[in-house]
Amino acid sequence: MSASHPWRTEFRAMLVLSWPLILSNLTMALIQATDVVLMGWLGPHALAASALGLNLTFAFLLFGIGMITASSPMMATALGRRAHSVRQVRRTFRQALWLAVLLSLGIWLVLWNAEPLILGLGQEPSLAHDAGRFLRGYMWSALPFLLFQVMRNFLSALERPGWILAISAVGIGLNALLGWALIFGHLGLPALGIIGGGMATSIVWAVLALALAAVLLTDRQFARFHLFGRWWRSDWPRFGALVKLGLPIGLAMSFEGAVFGAAAFLMGLIDAESVAAHAVALQIAALSFMVPLGLGQAATIRVGFALGRGDRAAITRAGWTAWLLGVGFMAAMAALLWLEPRPLVTLFLENNAANARVIGLAVNFLAIAAIFQVVDGAQVVGAGMLRGLHDTRVPMFFALIGYWGIGIGAGAWLAFRRGWAGQGIWAGLALGLAVVALLMIVRWTRREVLGLGAPATA
Repeated sequence: MSASHPWRTEFRAMLVLSWPLILSNLTMALIQATDVVLMGWLGPHALAASALGLNLTFAFLLFGIGMITASSPMMATALGRRAHSVRQVRRTFRQALWLAVLLSLGIWLVLWNAEPLILGLGQEPSLAHDAGRFLRGYMWSALPFLLFQVMRNFLSALERPGWILAISAVGIGLNALLGWALIFGHLGLPALGIIGGGMATSIVWAVLALALAAVLLTDRQFARFHLFGRWWRSDWPRFGALVKLGLPIGLAMSFEGAVFGAAAFLMGLIDAESVAAHAVALQIAALSFMVPLGLGQAATIRVGFALGRGDRAAITRAGWTAWLLGVGFMAAMAALLWLEPRPLVTLFLENNAANARVIGLAVNFLAIAAIFQVVDGAQVVGAGMLRGLHDTRVPMFFALIGYWGIGIGAGAWLAFRRGWAGQGIWAGLALGLAVVALLMIVRWTRREVLGLGAPATA
């Protein structure tokens, strides 16, 4: 057997686990992209208003996803120790359900009062009003979306992500059809305009969550876990462990999501066209980001399995395999964004005189997005590698320093003090992401030197 064989084995295992996760990430991103396209059909004002609403929501939803993400390495590590660890997996899953419900209540409270909050951030009153209207329909998607993530983490921990992809894919067409009908008044439904787009997304996520729950209840390989039986039973030690591990992940992810939201609000201080262009450019960048995100999620599972077995060499292979795949893919995407930005932008906006300025701005933003594609991929896979080791606290501080101290700080300075406007904001984001990526890989390398199996304490 050649020395390279374990690496080839890990490469195949990583691809087998990650490709359904990547495609399901893409389908979920395409559901949101559908919202952006439909709002673009309503016009730049509706697109800008919905972008403000979505960006406000991002930070809260990403915090929730991050908190719940802790269930993934916890279940994977339990299965790594014992392949048939039904009880431990079920306990973690149930407490993650509890956490999803509690987080959704808080998100609803904030988003119900979104209009005054957006006004307080210095946005135009008409944009703030329409953003609030959009969120009155969209906010209800929080609970089914987070419940879907809990079930997704369970399937990923079992390395059975195929159902996630199949059900998520249905959501794209359903969201496009229902959004088109509720926004513009087709299929006998009322024309609700901007609020209809939000309502459609909430309905779609409810359907997807129910469909995935039905799979877990009826498929024999999952039904043996009895995941929803006596779900009301408390398990405070497990809930506390979930929160302890998940809080740093949630804060790190919300720091990242909020920094793009803050960028949107900084764009709003420039003009509505900059907000709309930012929304389009960010949506395009987000679609390619789904690939390293999926690889990072797969790295968490593969590293968690190896940690449960106490296999240091396997931990190293799993981490670096995911990182190289993620960075390599994003380098290819960077070339595409650099060479062909306009055709990508005009997928979201009709190429006419009314949209000419928004299209031009979006093309300029994508030139900078091409630069940070690589570092964005590096940092998200690096975070996934460290989560597999249950190492979440220090990476949280990396995110705070990189995204906010450097990303927003430098972006605001370049935009308003140096006169770079929206391009300055994107340049600051690129710099912040580069710093986070560097810190993540230094942290991982240090863990390799000091011993990967030991829990991180610093």
